[in-house]
Amino acid sequence: MNTSRLIVTQRLPVDAPEALTTALAVLRAGGLVVLPTDTVYGVACDPWNVQAVARLYAAKVRPRELAIPVLVASPQDVALVAGDLPAGFADGVARFWPGALTIIVPRRPDLPDIVTAGQQTVAVRMPAHPQTLTLLRLAGGVLAVTSANRSGEPASATADDAYEELSGKVDLLLDGGLCPGGAASAIVDLTAMPPRLVRPGPLSAAELRAVWPGLLE
Repeated sequence: MNTSRLIVTQRLPVDAPEALTTALAVLRAGGLVVLPTDTVYGVACDPWNVQAVARLYAAKVRPRELAIPVLVASPQDVALVAGDLPAGFADGVARFWPGALTIIVPRRPDLPDIVTAGQQTVAVRMPAHPQTLTLLRLAGGVLAVTSANRSGEPASATADDAYEELSGKVDLLLDGGLCPGGAASAIVDLTAMPPRLVRPGPLSAAELRAVWPGLLE
């Protein structure tokens, strides 16, 4: 597959009657879908389709040593991509999901290496966005999703920004207007001891320490 080919990017309102069924068909065919979340726009693919993940890297011009996060439809769906969950995971999920927190946990060995950049961890998040959660459920509970922008550029908070960044590189854009958060999620690594704040975001360190008192910045 030519991962750098230019394609015609279809654009649909995320609440259009055909939007989610169209997106599901694109994902099942190995395509890329830009979708809104509660934080910023993401570009999604089937994490089990290695060629689709390679297309995602190419569309973003993303270095292969940077892993792709995974969005989940529910906390239970984390088990589809993660192994033994660290202590404190359930408490963090109960407090902050769905929402603007990504948690790094041990990966399952059958998750393709291209998703995790060969690392033994995977970053997971449950977004607080109704249509995207529905699409995640329709897709089986998990999608590989990273911000809808070229690598090194600012994350896209609007559909127009995402379209400008990735038009011609993705198959479909679901237009949800302005993302309410407008900033990428916080990231906490629970495979570190003590847990580590990898990226600050909408949740403050003080809020996160309510669950993980020993959190390092």
